[in-house]
Amino acid sequence: METELPPYIVYMGTHSHGVNPTSDDLEKATKSHHTLLGSYLGSEEKAKDAIFYSYNRHINGFAAILDDIEAQEIQKHPNVVSVFLSKELKLHTTHSWEFLGLERNSGRVPSKSIWTKARFGEDVIIANLDSGVWPESTSFSEYEGIGPIPSKWRGIWQSVVKDKVRCNRKLIGARYFNKGYIALLKSINISTSENLFTSRDISGHGTHTLSTAAGSFVSGVNIFGNGNGTAKGGSPKARVAAYRVCWGEGNSCTEADTLAGFEAAISDGVDVISASIGGRPSEYFKESISIGSFHAVMKNIVVIASAGNDGSNSNTGLSLSLGGLPSQKFYPLIYGLDAKAAKVKDPLKAQLCETESLDPKKVKGKILVCLVGDESFTLDQGQEALLAGAVGMILVNNVSVGNHGFTAELHVLPTSHLNVTQGNYVLEYLKTTNESAPATTDLEFDKRRVKYNAASGTSMSCPHVSGIVGLLKNIHPDWSPAAIHSAIMTTAKVQDNNKGPLLDWNMTKATPFEYGSGHIQPNRAMDPGLVYDRTVNDYLNFLCAHGYNKTSLQLFYNKPFKCSKSFTLANLNYPSITVTDLSSKSVTVTRIVKNVGSPGTYKAYVKAPIGVYVYVKPTILEFTKVGEEKKFEVLFKPKFVGKPKDYVFGQLKWSDGKHYVRSPIVVKY
Repeated sequence: METELPPYIVYMGTHSHGVNPTSDDLEKATKSHHTLLGSYLGSEEKAKDAIFYSYNRHINGFAAILDDIEAQEIQKHPNVVSVFLSKELKLHTTHSWEFLGLERNSGRVPSKSIWTKARFGEDVIIANLDSGVWPESTSFSEYEGIGPIPSKWRGIWQSVVKDKVRCNRKLIGARYFNKGYIALLKSINISTSENLFTSRDISGHGTHTLSTAAGSFVSGVNIFGNGNGTAKGGSPKARVAAYRVCWGEGNSCTEADTLAGFEAAISDGVDVISASIGGRPSEYFKESISIGSFHAVMKNIVVIASAGNDGSNSNTGLSLSLGGLPSQKFYPLIYGLDAKAAKVKDPLKAQLCETESLDPKKVKGKILVCLVGDESFTLDQGQEALLAGAVGMILVNNVSVGNHGFTAELHVLPTSHLNVTQGNYVLEYLKTTNESAPATTDLEFDKRRVKYNAASGTSMSCPHVSGIVGLLKNIHPDWSPAAIHSAIMTTAKVQDNNKGPLLDWNMTKATPFEYGSGHIQPNRAMDPGLVYDRTVNDYLNFLCAHGYNKTSLQLFYNKPFKCSKSFTLANLNYPSITVTDLSSKSVTVTRIVKNVGSPGTYKAYVKAPIGVYVYVKPTILEFTKVGEEKKFEVLFKPKFVGKPKDYVFGQLKWSDGKHYVRSPIVVKY
């Protein structure tokens, strides 16, 4: 079959007929398209045959079948903005579930997808401890074919008459816990006009995380034209319940309210608790997430909590703005210092792009470069740049802020955020010249409003995992939280989409300190082969090794418990191995793996950390039935006394040829 010419789009900007065109206006616009193209093809009749879309209402342009030479010639026309191939686009809201392999980029769900196997998480109950829920969101509407509320649900709908918050068979529960927050306000003598007696989400954080974990399919979603596609959660057919424990503009979540939320969720019969909240590390018994999680695990409830956003240095920050800059147009750069208003005496104010520090005549039509200091509020800097006439902004961390990580920021104009190392290149460039995610911010000057938003950080990674856990609970309802945890960790990958090693912000090879066990692979997690399981006794022995005595453990567990004298912190049956005190002799750790797949023979493969000998005993494990457990030891010995002084990394992988059960190894002398 003979190939046809490709389709091109000829874009001509905006129509002159305004936003409410008459039928005559539309006809004239189409006629102008025929005339323009006809001048290149030889006649308007040929133009009519070639054009298959005439954009005659708001967008001025047309789509037509053209050859390369014709397209190049039309591009030269003074009324034509651009001519480009009509490339194939795919439906999506974010690439999350495509990236994780649950669907293809066409939106098609493969037969081997965990979505198919788990029936999209049907009837699993996912609880969310956060800032509440916006119940009217389409993400929480009852989907076609939804059945009755599962009989295991024992929760309530804590409604407020004035608030009109109502439940349904998708959003089956909503409660609020405010007493800790009220007590906090009283303790610092602060009053509030906020309604503290509602589960309704005002900030949007809880609605976002809950819909990410288990929102229903919602088609036609976009953010100011970006991310067009279908929004959905990881377990789109799971039931959801919201537990509001966070209040105020800063989303304050007290330990008291958080723990109350945990207790209620456990009592209500949920399967998964997602908590995108946290604080500074504390002793296990002095921190509500740890306590709540332990009690949930004892009831076979899986808890997923975010780790916080204070990690290693990250890469360039992401800006989501209403209109990006045209890719084929260049704009001059100007440094805030060089754009200083004449009346401003302190040059630092202009460097930081503070209020009324810039001269609009110098800034207009340019990309403004602003420093970010310790007390800078980047959204205010963006507003100041916009008011001064900038078309875009580059934020550069100053030395005091350095290379600290940052997440996506919700700016009002196209913006990039660079750390101090990256930013120095921009500042050095400026010295050599004389030219000195659509989303809403909830700031007073920002009037944009959307039903769906974009956000980042561990608050958002947490519900992604929660959604995957919901799917695994559907497929393996008898698995313990530890087994599910193990399945997700040991099947993760440490390669990027080009099969190369994962890189950190500086484009150097990353380590488990950056990526943990790696990128999760849900489709592999549903059949991991082996898992590192744990019981309550394992956790209690871990606490013993951590220094807790039997008296405190009995109060905690409400049962007598005798600590194992041979148990060490390194021997917790965890899917990774960490040795932080490698002696001049050797260190041996033990692990137990359980077969959750078909009978098989597994062989150990070790990639030893630099400067360390690693020996596994035995190197072969044979399993004849499901549920069978095998114990093995891993011996670590330094090649040179006193080394390695810094952390070094390796891995242990068990494989039967079909399954690959990988554990990261971290060692330090």
